[in-house]
Amino acid sequence: MRMFAEAGEQAYFVGGCVRNSLLGVAVSDLDVSTSAPPEETVRLAEAVGLQAVPTGIEHGTITVVVDGEPFEITTFRKDVDTDGRRAVVAFSKNLEDDAHRRDFTMNALYAAADGEIIDPLGGLRDLDARRVRFIDDPAQRIREDYLRILRFFRFHAWYGDDEQGLDAEGLAACAENLDGLHGLSRERVGAELIKLLSAPDPSVALGAMDQSGVLQALLPGAQTKAFFVLSSVARKPDPLQRLAALGVFDVGDQLRLSKVQTRAYEALRQYAEGEASIAEVAFRENADVARSVAELRAAFFEQPLAPDTDSAIENGVSAVFPLSARDLMPEYSGAALGEILRKLEKIWIESGFTLGKEALLDQAGQGD
Repeated sequence: MRMFAEAGEQAYFVGGCVRNSLLGVAVSDLDVSTSAPPEETVRLAEAVGLQAVPTGIEHGTITVVVDGEPFEITTFRKDVDTDGRRAVVAFSKNLEDDAHRRDFTMNALYAAADGEIIDPLGGLRDLDARRVRFIDDPAQRIREDYLRILRFFRFHAWYGDDEQGLDAEGLAACAENLDGLHGLSRERVGAELIKLLSAPDPSVALGAMDQSGVLQALLPGAQTKAFFVLSSVARKPDPLQRLAALGVFDVGDQLRLSKVQTRAYEALRQYAEGEASIAEVAFRENADVARSVAELRAAFFEQPLAPDTDSAIENGVSAVFPLSARDLMPEYSGAALGEILRKLEKIWIESGFTLGKEALLDQAGQGD
């Protein structure tokens, strides 16, 4: 910041780092907005021995690394044209131009190096009221980037006042611009939805998404009933468990989730709808998966968790199958060996993990 000041350029921390600092919650990204053109930012940084990486120079963004900490530094901008997915921008020397192209008033807060807050659009008032409000005309903001529809609900889930509800003008604008969602990349939609479902309690936001038609536009066939029951049953926020409560989807294709996330979602759905006991799920997977499955089943059937859930999970996690392939050789080999092992494991699980090695070997003899 001193580097810019000594060069006669404006520079302010902006967006999430300012918003979260004022809310007293963790800050992840450190973004800076400046009057300096990107080439000037590079020149200034290199002149004082800092690493400058042109991560998005065509959009005015340079990442400057200070003591191993990356700062994303972007020149003041104003939109010239947009197609709803990406904008053509022009650089500006005016902070207010930069503020007006942002999405929500609470994200158009700037902080000088001395801590002074610059609030050109009333963001402090909205932040204090926990009100997520689009800057200027909500419909215009949305048409500049249709992902802002999802961000509207996600920001309410994390920062909004549920008792006050969502901003009416913003909600109406989202409902009127649903068609724009179909042009978004599935990766962006998936990432945004997972962030929303990671909030401590996204129930109000998700309910508004459903009523406005946004949820069906993103996930046709989604049902919220089990989701709302899950909110009263689940011990901790789990975005994939919440997604599983909404329905059966091809999340690898529809949302382009990672392979790890896709496998986790599919396992939760299959176990929740399957017949395996919670103890068996704990044995085959782990305690967390078993707990998530138990909570999902309770939500689907609108029932409380079974009183023996914790003991069943503990029993399954601690169980060790007493047989190995070696114990059944040479009587069995190849495909027959795999088949008998699966059969004996099923018998052992159905016994509540109580049958020992000798009893299982007897079972193998009976089945020969």
